[in-house]
Amino acid sequence: MFYYLLKYVVLGPLLKLTFRPRISGLEHIPESGAAIVAGNHLSFADHFLMPAVLKRRITFLAKAEYFTGPGLKGRLTAAFFRSAGQIPVDRSGKEAGQAAIREGLGVLSKGELLGIYPEGTRSHDGRLYKGKVGVAVMALRAGVPVIPCAMIGTFEAQPPGKVLPTPRPVTIRFGEPLDFSRYAGMEGEKTILRAVTDEIMYAILSLSEQEYVDRYAAVVKAEETAAKAERQRKFPGLPRR
Repeated sequence: MFYYLLKYVVLGPLLKLTFRPRISGLEHIPESGAAIVAGNHLSFADHFLMPAVLKRRITFLAKAEYFTGPGLKGRLTAAFFRSAGQIPVDRSGKEAGQAAIREGLGVLSKGELLGIYPEGTRSHDGRLYKGKVGVAVMALRAGVPVIPCAMIGTFEAQPPGKVLPTPRPVTIRFGEPLDFSRYAGMEGEKTILRAVTDEIMYAILSLSEQEYVDRYAAVVKAEETAAKAERQRKFPGLPRR
């Protein structure tokens, strides 16, 4: 019940007032039955803005750090994310990917909508990065369609590190459902999983019109962070950027 209170009374109206979203393609979201909505991830606000514009409830897989903060603030944050339909997923260790897949399949088995960001993390520079194959595994195992989604303008409104968003219009586009039934039973084949994931990412790219980088976002972030640290070590007097 708190989910719908947030959506229709508290958070939803505030988000719509702040971002004044222009929406297209809502007819591609099925009225019932399980499906995956796979989108780009540009801003912290994405977690809440997409659910606010959908008629159906959607559940997202969210990083476990949102649920494990210390003290009263941490408990309130965790309660908020759970109430907003987020499921915590530990992204560390070898079992992280399998845990996310299990949680996602659990949502789909109940005939619900599952929201996924195939890049695995927020884009730090506004570009679209290579997708991880977990979305393909879930789509093939559950036998469900994948609806591509593009968030446009949320990076400019609330880039990484910005606490409060800048009020500005954003666009949310939903594409036609992608049917991968032709690959049924082939979720154990790496080439098939890569092909399915790349097709999903291309559909998102067509909607978002972002610059595409054929590398994982987390790897690029780590490299840039390491390079910045090395520059500071060699030239400690340089301003931080």
